[in-house]
Amino acid sequence: MLNKVILMGRLTADPELRQTQSGVNSCRFTVAVDRNFVPQGGERQADFITCIAWRQTAEFVSRYFSKGRMICVEGNLRTGSYDDRNHPDVKHYTTDVYVDSVYFAGDKPQNNGQGGNYQQGGYNNNYQQNNYGGQGGYSQPQGQPAYQQSAPAPSVSVGDLSDFEEVISDSDLPF
Repeated sequence: MLNKVILMGRLTADPELRQTQSGVNSCRFTVAVDRNFVPQGGERQADFITCIAWRQTAEFVSRYFSKGRMICVEGNLRTGSYDDRNHPDVKHYTTDVYVDSVYFAGDKPQNNGQGGNYQQGGYNNNYQQNNYGGQGGYSQPQGQPAYQQSAPAPSVSVGDLSDFEEVISDSDLPF
């Protein structure tokens, strides 16, 4: 089974960091993602997708992103429902993206006092094992790009080929 979401769009409002009663950080924000199709004679439309980040990722989003800023989000879809308080017989359904990783996208913002230590790259919320077999921690924001290009292949030197037989052509074959 696979449940993977990758979004790139703009934040519709400044993210707000909150804490649960047990002290776990969370951040709920909405990303406006343009649709590819533009109706003839119409304007470009967008989908507004609610995202939820937890712990260090929530701190990272609330610290480095603001309204209108381009963001790239990786995560998974989660659906839920709740009963309306005012109308007990009405049930509301929700679909949210639970964020695993976020990345900067678009241009670097001008230094207007926000996002003090801007670094190109992103924040990965994957829990990792350390070299000793025990549990590691969350990876910290890196100055690395969100993607890695593969290194060029090493060059191969071909030595003296005089020891090899001459390859015969198709016309020299007996069949």
